[in-house]
Amino acid sequence: MEKSAIKDYLDSLQDRLCSQFATLDEGSWREDRWTREEGGGGCSRSLSGGSVIEKLGVNVSHILGKALPFSATEKRPELSGRGFEAMGLSLVVHPKNPYAPSAHANVRFFAAEKPNYEPIWWFGGGYDLTPYYGNIEDCMHWHREAKNACDNVSPELYERFKKDCDQYFYLPHRQEHRGIGGLFFDDFNELEFEESFRLMRCIGDSFSVAYFPILNRWKSQPFGERERNFQLYRRGRYVEFNLVYDRGTLFGLQTNGRIESILMSLPPMVSWLYDWEPRPGTAEAELYEKYLPPRDWISG
Repeated sequence: MEKSAIKDYLDSLQDRLCSQFATLDEGSWREDRWTREEGGGGCSRSLSGGSVIEKLGVNVSHILGKALPFSATEKRPELSGRGFEAMGLSLVVHPKNPYAPSAHANVRFFAAEKPNYEPIWWFGGGYDLTPYYGNIEDCMHWHREAKNACDNVSPELYERFKKDCDQYFYLPHRQEHRGIGGLFFDDFNELEFEESFRLMRCIGDSFSVAYFPILNRWKSQPFGERERNFQLYRRGRYVEFNLVYDRGTLFGLQTNGRIESILMSLPPMVSWLYDWEPRPGTAEAELYEKYLPPRDWISG
């Protein structure tokens, strides 16, 4: 189990993603390299103030601890009392244009170890798309690239990971999904280490192919106050999910993680309106009716 190869891949993926975003936007970049008292550290890179990207965060972390937090052991009590090593990359991008969707990607690796016991390890990650104004071609492209990434390893994985993504990025208190989904997988070690690691790389590498054509299509689309206000309202759902349900956020908070990196996923501007509903027959209503409910996006 070559854990150093995973860290090398994550660092390389961060460099490549940041370079691609830098070619699109002249905004201000910031890099913070940080260490964690309990062990490990990371590198957080952010972009803001540009004409295309309102806020982007691309974080790599590699942390160690003596005991896994409750968020990791709640459904797997056999992990209690084990030390852990966790590394991963997390990306969240909030474009300025309301017609350009927000996107999230994450790939990660965990190892839980205890003296005189076999180590327990697994991979996880995926990506999901959060449009404010739906577009069928975007949705089909996004999911086809997600399927291509999975098919590189096994044709049986996409449908499973898509279903898990639809179930995960759901807000029970709103009874609605956050976006149009994508891929989500966790506790994955069924293909043994090398193939499981290859799956993580295929998914991590495919994010650019899935997202950048969509961003380029809409980054210069004219918009007005109505579209901007709806974007800010829908961003509220993003905040609610990340602060209430997201496992990565909860894990970071419960392991005394770097708070600026944990909350980098939140959009810079957001609004909540009391008891607001879209008018029937509008593009805003269509998002709820046609795009947020889970469906087969491969065939359209």
